[in-house]
Amino acid sequence: MTEARKKNPKLSVIIPVGQRVDDVDVLVAEYIDAFETANADYEFIIVLDGPKKELLKALDSVMTVNSAFKVVELSKEFGESAALMAGFSEAQGEYLVTLPAYYQVNPLEIAKLLAAIDDDDDMLIAVRWPRAGSIFDKVRRSIFHGLLNYISRMKYRDLGCSVRLMRREVLTEVSLYGDQDRFLPALAARRGFRVREIELAQSPKDSFRGRYQLREYLRRFLDVLTIFFLIRFTKKPLRFFGTIGFLAAGVGGIFLAVLIVQRLIFNIPLADRPALILGSLLVVLGVQIFALGLIGELIIFSHASGMKEYAIRSVIQGSGTPEEQTLRL
Repeated sequence: MTEARKKNPKLSVIIPVGQRVDDVDVLVAEYIDAFETANADYEFIIVLDGPKKELLKALDSVMTVNSAFKVVELSKEFGESAALMAGFSEAQGEYLVTLPAYYQVNPLEIAKLLAAIDDDDDMLIAVRWPRAGSIFDKVRRSIFHGLLNYISRMKYRDLGCSVRLMRREVLTEVSLYGDQDRFLPALAARRGFRVREIELAQSPKDSFRGRYQLREYLRRFLDVLTIFFLIRFTKKPLRFFGTIGFLAAGVGGIFLAVLIVQRLIFNIPLADRPALILGSLLVVLGVQIFALGLIGELIIFSHASGMKEYAIRSVIQGSGTPEEQTLRL
């Protein structure tokens, strides 16, 4: 490997290593073979999410023979999104490739991924196809993607796959935290980046051996709600909170109006009427929720000058002389 290749690699391959790990030394060797076969100019960045001495020892053999190989060890477990951003901070490549520390797609398909990107793409995301799995897994994936697609108004088929190829600008513009790495394509598309899916053969070793607990489903549901708010209402919180507040106050107002009509016309006393308490609570709650949205709007307005929700793909300079350009303006 030449010095030029080490100093300025075109591809930066980031592999965040969290709780789920296969034989990482074997898997990384297969990944490296795939990039070598594709004759790619690359660097590998392995990010260990927290101290993992056994994994670090297993990767020693790879680091000793490959100078384009780097391991970043985080001080504790911060999550896959933080590990991905830590790897990005060390990356030098024009393009970024994210790969999982466990089998998802056949490593031989990486060459197909690298060859598929063109000038119109900002991000390619892999879709494991044909997809193996139980009926329960298929139903679970359908529900998850159906809900997310409805929220984002886009069509994704396999956001659980971590095999992605993107321009460096994507992670420059989109900051990840928490468990948002799964939703990176949706967040990137929201900023105006062009995201496209590509079908890659699923690895025969791709099988989740554990069982998701109930809290995992609750976390995923809350993550989807978070993405829903980030995509739809980040810059328009009053539309979200205002709608909920208006509905709550409206329902409460209807309850109170009916009670007032019954009291004034039919002489029905208001004492011992649970509907009076419910209606009053809904009106107060609706006003508070509406005020929360209004406060959010004021905060966004005060910080609007430092916020940006678009990404500039390119700036094309005219070829005329400065005088001609001035006249055109």
